[in-house]
Amino acid sequence: MPKTPSSSYTEQVQILTQSMINGSGRLFGGQLLQWIDIAAAVAARRHASRNVTTARIDALEFLAPAYPNDLVVLTAKLTYVGRSSMEVRVKSFVERLDGRREVINTAYVTMVALNEEGRSCAVEPLEPETDEEKADFEAGRQRYLDRKAAKK
Repeated sequence: MPKTPSSSYTEQVQILTQSMINGSGRLFGGQLLQWIDIAAAVAARRHASRNVTTARIDALEFLAPAYPNDLVVLTAKLTYVGRSSMEVRVKSFVERLDGRREVINTAYVTMVALNEEGRSCAVEPLEPETDEEKADFEAGRQRYLDRKAAKK
């Protein structure tokens, strides 16, 4: 039975401490990458109802910095599903004290569902509901096709 993008949605929140900060006084890029991977895995597990593994993380672009004591919010939900692979969009924000959110990063992560033997296995299709989700799905399908064509 198909699942909707909203059924995979997850949100992760972090308050930046000194241990997460690099020598320039900003959030370590690798720390954000770890959080992105975890948020994507949670969303993919919710869709697949099984264990998953990371297959690909598309280019990361750091749009704005995050500083000590900032609140960093990551939102993740599925945008496209193939046979066993799932594309998850993870948006990272700094949330201001007044609740405004500023995007600091957007990443597309490809996760693959695993069976009990650790091999890829089929997952339920994704059924977008809103116009935005349908556009996300078509864009995800195009990224999937572009990646397949690049492998040839």
